[in-house]
Amino acid sequence: MTDSVQGTVKPASSSLWRPLQTPIFRNLLLSNVVSDIGTFMQSVGAAWLMVSLHAGPIYVALTQTASSLPFFLLALPAGSAGDIFDRRKLILATESWMTGVALLIAVLTIAGLMSPWLLLLLTFALSAGDAFETPSWRALLPELVSKDDLAAASALNGIEFNIARAVGPALAGAVIAAAGIATAFLVNFVSFFGVILVVARWKRPVRKLTAPPETFTGATVAALRYVRYSPAILTVVVRTAVVMFFSSALFALLPTIARSVNQSAIGYGLLLGCFGAGAIAGALIMQWARARWSTEVIVSTGVSILGLVMVSTSGLHRLSTLAPVMLIGGAAWVLFISLINALVQSLAPDWVRARVLAVFILVYQGGFALGSAAWGAIAQRAGVGTALVCAGVGTIASLVFALFAKLPDSIANLSPWNHWRMPIVVKGGVPVSDPEQGPVLVTVEYFVIPERRVEFVEAIHMYERIRRRDGASQWGIYRDTEAGDRYLEAFIVSSWAEHQRQHQRMTEADHELEQRLSDYLVKQPQPRHLIFVRASESI
Repeated sequence: MTDSVQGTVKPASSSLWRPLQTPIFRNLLLSNVVSDIGTFMQSVGAAWLMVSLHAGPIYVALTQTASSLPFFLLALPAGSAGDIFDRRKLILATESWMTGVALLIAVLTIAGLMSPWLLLLLTFALSAGDAFETPSWRALLPELVSKDDLAAASALNGIEFNIARAVGPALAGAVIAAAGIATAFLVNFVSFFGVILVVARWKRPVRKLTAPPETFTGATVAALRYVRYSPAILTVVVRTAVVMFFSSALFALLPTIARSVNQSAIGYGLLLGCFGAGAIAGALIMQWARARWSTEVIVSTGVSILGLVMVSTSGLHRLSTLAPVMLIGGAAWVLFISLINALVQSLAPDWVRARVLAVFILVYQGGFALGSAAWGAIAQRAGVGTALVCAGVGTIASLVFALFAKLPDSIANLSPWNHWRMPIVVKGGVPVSDPEQGPVLVTVEYFVIPERRVEFVEAIHMYERIRRRDGASQWGIYRDTEAGDRYLEAFIVSSWAEHQRQHQRMTEADHELEQRLSDYLVKQPQPRHLIFVRASESI
């Protein structure tokens, strides 16, 4: 259902379990839970191996940094690749890479050749494959289920991940205690094969492009430009960065905390398992909470509780008291991260979704990596308790952003809107063969009702953000001094191909503003397209 005033779409309700009726989604979900369990076992094993190698808190914290930093470094190229290339083939390639690295980690550990710096390097290499895959993986969801089932599918993905978060660490602790760290690494190696098999058998429909394909560099620039000129997305990204920087302390320092209260890996696995179990509980009550409160209220509540959990953890020194606190922390975490993830997915249209998710991942993991290193260094100098208190207070203080940058509750209608008809550009009677020719100057002539000029000028300046978001590098609106009711909008696009793509990027939400503008006009706007002519070109 569309809200004609706000230009938003209210998501249709769907049974939580209905997406499981789609075979490819169901198979990917089941294989992914196995893979995620292996990933969490790998993380626990790496952290515990680092502690067993008698490395200090800074090395333990750097394990988290090594896992997060690739997402910061590779997010943008990974997002561009996910929107340009076949996502199925890209996922198969990255899964194969991670399988090879996981095997190498297991072999080196069995041989007794692992060192702290080598472990950090291989952890980085393993995470690099995940980083390059993640934007494509997340952008696949709208291809697997219908729009009505998208919210339910996202919730199921969250439940799957948190089941893995609960089972993986606990299983890792038991496996490490019974058979050694290398066995946990071998389990992670085997866990990749299910995903590879399901993706290899999937017959993904071939996408038909109606506009020239984007270049790698152009796609990356388009992603940054889209986020910059999308206020709602920018709000989500900035607030995520701040919260991630402070909250990363809990995850980075938890291995050290666990080691101080219990010398066995089982204790660390239990704490992470409690955190995952709490996250599952939080995911299950999410729909109930959303029916009663706004997104802002739920997210702010989750962030507040998470900050209090961090402060409380600093003063607890027994496993029996830390475990229930981790349960609460897991529930609070999922209130924040699930809604933030859902917002990013819903605020980005299909053509740029993988890239917007990549920007989000870059900020998310960059804040995590930077925060892990910073809080690890503070813990090394001032103590773990001091670091957790400072980080917890900072997490709570981040809620000041809610005063001037509230999270959106409504979902814009991002269905494509077919804008003006593309003209046929000719040169000497023959269509121009090079779509990269440019730059292109686009002008739109408006004849405004004299009494509505003030309203028109206000509305047309709102249009600047849309033009720049979809491809314009320069924009301006000009009034004809000889005819007071005539205005000329002008903007520049880098090439003819980019302008063709710009037409396809308009959405139904943008159409709302177009209709508003039309109410102020005497007749339909008159667009013109002019391509830059170089001195070497014949006239």
